[in-house]
Amino acid sequence: MNVFGIGLPEMMLIGVVALLVFGPKKLPEIGRSLGKTIRSFQDASKEFETEFKREAERVEEAAKEPMKATLEERPPAALESSETPGTVDAEVNSAEPAEVAATENSEETST
Repeated sequence: MNVFGIGLPEMMLIGVVALLVFGPKKLPEIGRSLGKTIRSFQDASKEFETEFKREAERVEEAAKEPMKATLEERPPAALESSETPGTVDAEVNSAEPAEVAATENSEETST
């Protein structure tokens, strides 16, 4: 018998030492509380495992379903009222190179 890497002789030695330290009256209480603690730990571990498996199955089911892609159409009124993003850039870029150079030179001389 091998529990947690501890054989039967080691377990008997631990039991004798515990009997000497805690005495015969306290030892059953300690054993009972230790058993309850281990049992609650096992229950929590099983609950975690089932929850993990349930989530893994849910993810697998979601992955099996084909993805559907649809395009959303904007109403015509929204298209007319919105500005095109390139409008502002086109106005800035339409400046003559000479004007840009003159503006840069005037900024350099003023500093």
